[in-house]
Amino acid sequence: MPHLDRLFDYAVPPALADEARPGVKVRVRFAGRLVDALLVERRRTTDHVGTLAPLNRVISPVQLVPPRLWSLVNHLADRYAGTRSDVIRALVPARHAAAEKDGLFGGGAGWEDLYGSLVSRDDLVAAPRDAAVSGWAGYRHADSFLRAVHAGREARASWLWAPGEDWAARVAEAVSSVAWAGGGVLVVAPDQRDVDRLVAALRVYLSAAQITELSAKVGPAARYRRYLSVLAGQGRVVVGTRSAASAPVQDLRLIVLLGEADDSLVDPRAPYLHAREVLRLRSELESTALLVGGAHRSAEVQQWVEEGFTPTLRPEQGTLRERMPWVHALDDIHDAHAGHARLSSTVVKAMRRSLEAGLPCLVQVPRRGYAPAVACATCRTPARCRRCNGPLELPAGSDRSGGSGGAMPVSPRCRWCGALEGHFTCGGCGGHALRMSVVGQERTAEELGRAFPGVPVVVSGGGQTRTGVPSRPGLVVATPGAEPVVDGGGYGAVVVLDTWLTLGREDLRAGENALRQWMQASCLAVPRERGGEVVVAVAPDDPTVQALIRWDPEGAAARELAARREASFPPAVTLIAVDGTSTSLEQFEAAWTPPEQVGGVERLGPVELPPGVRLPAGLGDREADQARRLIIRVPVPAEAPGETVEALGASLRAAQSLRATRRQTDPLRIVVDPVRVG
Repeated sequence: MPHLDRLFDYAVPPALADEARPGVKVRVRFAGRLVDALLVERRRTTDHVGTLAPLNRVISPVQLVPPRLWSLVNHLADRYAGTRSDVIRALVPARHAAAEKDGLFGGGAGWEDLYGSLVSRDDLVAAPRDAAVSGWAGYRHADSFLRAVHAGREARASWLWAPGEDWAARVAEAVSSVAWAGGGVLVVAPDQRDVDRLVAALRVYLSAAQITELSAKVGPAARYRRYLSVLAGQGRVVVGTRSAASAPVQDLRLIVLLGEADDSLVDPRAPYLHAREVLRLRSELESTALLVGGAHRSAEVQQWVEEGFTPTLRPEQGTLRERMPWVHALDDIHDAHAGHARLSSTVVKAMRRSLEAGLPCLVQVPRRGYAPAVACATCRTPARCRRCNGPLELPAGSDRSGGSGGAMPVSPRCRWCGALEGHFTCGGCGGHALRMSVVGQERTAEELGRAFPGVPVVVSGGGQTRTGVPSRPGLVVATPGAEPVVDGGGYGAVVVLDTWLTLGREDLRAGENALRQWMQASCLAVPRERGGEVVVAVAPDDPTVQALIRWDPEGAAARELAARREASFPPAVTLIAVDGTSTSLEQFEAAWTPPEQVGGVERLGPVELPPGVRLPAGLGDREADQARRLIIRVPVPAEAPGETVEALGASLRAAQSLRATRRQTDPLRIVVDPVRVG
């Protein structure tokens, strides 16, 4: 309820005066019901006219929301036009009384005492620092950045790592050296696989008890207990996924963000916080160092670089030449079937060279499953479910026998409702035969098994993700982000198939995401001196593959940002997607007044909600045809962009509050800078 997003005054009974401190959870009577609340501030006077209701009780004496976290909550609520209760729900884990009763780990021992070793402290401090000197030597200005972090200065950088880089080891060296120097460190990664790899690398310099992991893997009770250890200062090194971005680390000296362009860093619940923006805001509010690392750079971080907020730590040219594999695309001059066959001769030859060299070969495909999209074999119309109009797919284990002309006499399944389509009938031509229009990883593995008999084929992606594979001949078929690491080595060849599917997405970030996925896969190949190569199944004149061949993440990000500035797309402008019905959008426009410092507001629409976008709360599948989207574009000035965006978000919050006071309850959803635009 947006109109209740404000502070309420209560009287503190004398019996609760000692426990009722700012940041604790309390129970109060509100609108006739006992509800949980957060005590924000204690005052001697009040502006309320009348008698104040007393606090019912203090639920827990633990200050779950310290002042610095409350400041972050207010900034994020304005930045994303959300209510503070939603922001707190996203940042603070739910309370578990049993975890609170268990207390801190190790009987409340300090962070350094948790190491539990007879090794002298001087040796523990020197080991990661000495390793960082050699490990980071291949990156320009990295030594200056690390010295600034150790000195406690506000150093910020965008780190572009080279192919073949053990990025987890580099992060572990920097993190451990800062932690042993007495500073707190926060590391955020996109998924659990990256978190596990970081924890394994940190174990070289730290004990398991000194690493606080915050992710969905640990469970709610363990997560709450670890949150308490971070509050108490016992958790000095915090590693986790997007939900760890707000961990209240004491004496925070360094923030590390990896894979900043990954969609999994966006909270799917209102107000749709992005970990990248949360960590930047924390770096500014708490005056801490910030390191944003990846093989690729998004347009958002490129804007930070051009603003002077984050300089670049790039690999030295000598380091890049030593580690680069041979990257090339399909050559239709020497390969006549390059533009027609899915596995062209160029691709097959690269796979064979890798196998003959005794190394595994990675094959990246953009879709999981067997055949995630099928079409009519006669007219090529995409096959849809007759119940919910969702896309049909061929599931794994289907009967794939027989068929002529590429038709597949199987029982497809709807990807949305899961219903089987026993007797498919095309809505365009009335045909009953199907053909695969998109091939997934399981079908690809099946094709490769026939093409390379006797060669083991490993599938990674979806529910069967692999973390590592042995360094021996074999084929690995993986989806983007699920590529396993070769134990003690790399891939002899990396092949990227079905590039048309990745590049052809109706999304603003299609090209950017494609280059990011290809660069991440290319980093797993061995250097060219050892025969390593990367083959991208696309014409060599494609701009995205040219950036990959030249290994130019900076130039690609600069061109992407320039194109978005010209077209007035994020991050050059602030884009707001307002979803609802025609009635709710009219109510919103009547209630919203842009702030005075914001000019050039442009309204686009309303139009029908784009396909694939989740319906706003309050609309069911039967009312899907009523969903509409209004796009608002606001130019962000170069001077004080953060304050302008927060003022804009505050005005959107005020509009939602005004709608609520008028009892206008039609469905409405506001998303500031949505990840998917298209």
